Amino acid sequence: MGDVCTPVAVVTSCTDGKPFGSTVSAFTSLSMNPPMVLVALSRESETLRVVMSSGKFGVNVLGSENKDLSATFARKAVDKFQGVQWRLSSGTPRIIDAAAWIACDVSTLTDGGDHVIISGHVVDAQLNTAAPLTYYRRQFGTHLPFPADI
Repeated sequence: MGDVCTPVAVVTSCTDGKPFGSTVSAFTSLSMNPPMVLVALSRESETLRVVMSSGKFGVNVLGSENKDLSATFARKAVDKFQGVQWRLSSGTPRIIDAAAWIACDVSTLTDGGDHVIISGHVVDAQLNTAAPLTYYRRQFGTHLPFPADI
């Protein structure tokens, strides 16, 4: 799957006011009507346990300037949010500098081998103009549109 270019996002959730988050590349739009997305989290993920107990999750789609955040949230650290600007929005931790943010209520949890596939109903979202962070062949990059034909 390394030859498939994917977006990079941080899935977040919260319990007792404490934020949790994990970097994912398994994220996609699922439905436009109703608006739904899906993400996949490792069965070992602490973030997964919080999503399952809270029934809510956020998808913070990282921009090309957020490469460091990808590494921060990929680690198994005690406080991944230390030094990260965020706020609670629609019940989920929202990373301020993310290229896009989507808040969801959990719809279904599906077995996905060593991962759990979570589908969610979108309850809130915001987009900014940052170029997206992508992952392809074990390298980070971004998407650039083809030049317009003249």
